[in-house]
Amino acid sequence: MASSSHGLLLLLPIVILPLLQAQLAAACYSRIFCFGDSISDTGNFVSSAGGDWFDSDKRCPYGETYFGRPSGRFTDGRVIVDFIAQAFGLPFLTAYLEGRCGEDFRHGANFAVMGATALNNSFFAAKGMNVTWTDYSLGVQMQWFMQLLPLLSPGSSDYNNIMSTSLFIVGEIGGNDYNHPLLDGSTSFDEVLTFVPPVVHYIISSITDLIKLGAKTFVVPGNFPIGCIPSYLKKFQSQNEEDYDPQTGCIKWLNEFAEYHNKLLVEELDNLKKLYPNVTIIYADYYEAVIRIFRDPNQFGFKAPLQACCGTPASSVCDDPSSYGSWDGMHPTEAVYNVVADGVLHGPYAIPYLANTCPENNIIGDNANSLQYVSM
Repeated sequence: MASSSHGLLLLLPIVILPLLQAQLAAACYSRIFCFGDSISDTGNFVSSAGGDWFDSDKRCPYGETYFGRPSGRFTDGRVIVDFIAQAFGLPFLTAYLEGRCGEDFRHGANFAVMGATALNNSFFAAKGMNVTWTDYSLGVQMQWFMQLLPLLSPGSSDYNNIMSTSLFIVGEIGGNDYNHPLLDGSTSFDEVLTFVPPVVHYIISSITDLIKLGAKTFVVPGNFPIGCIPSYLKKFQSQNEEDYDPQTGCIKWLNEFAEYHNKLLVEELDNLKKLYPNVTIIYADYYEAVIRIFRDPNQFGFKAPLQACCGTPASSVCDDPSSYGSWDGMHPTEAVYNVVADGVLHGPYAIPYLANTCPENNIIGDNANSLQYVSM
């Protein structure tokens, strides 16, 4: 995927205000429903694995930056869906497995689970892989949504109103379909390449099912530049300088793989837009939103973009997580998520910008990009 030529990359920041400071009216969307993995999980994995999962002294101090305690999120603070909810004036989404009744999901629900794949685990088992991760795939999360929908409406006739006034965030999902076999070394890279078309197909199929139920607005994120993730940098470290991007220090072939996934996803989303012209489908370019940090970390205040704040053997927790690109070696810090969310809400890493999907009279305050720049 070609790098963005947006003017922001040619400008220097003189002041970085708190990102997402402009709040959008809650009337834009009545609810947010989110499907995905640990990039979006706000409590489902911990609820399924046991509430004391984060209590081990071997864990990083998850949640320390924003919540002051573990919050079910696999970072030091908020994740992207948190920033989006706050921008629209909605409370943080209730994790599906933590809810007890329909009222708990009055503002939506989060179905994302750490470790979740897009494809069902039977796909991997059929290939002889040892499946040790969660069974809460995208298909299971879709089943959860179908079970929840009747609790939100007294009758099926009201489903369309719920669907049409809600924002659906489908992803990031699919990354673990590649992470699991690549990082445990159980499958060759050539075989993992063959997983991409069925992963993308399943994502598109799930979106189509939601459209048929009446959903009107989607955010569909692509994969991150996985060649910049510390766990991948360690697993596939090489003495060959040509394996690395000299500008970022990331592993080129892994990023090219992520670009391949994103290319196929964009192509299929474009086809879906043609089939359903009255539905707003926003591709959220997480790849470009994150890679710009690695290309010019100083611009965003990152001093160690390729290093983990904690989680590596014999390491102590860093003093300032906001200056690190990775929290625990696999998941970004809240500071990275903040940059990504701002790029999706206010551009340039979503078309249309998510904030622009709200009617103009529903915008509260200044809807300009919250980064202020001065030309060189």
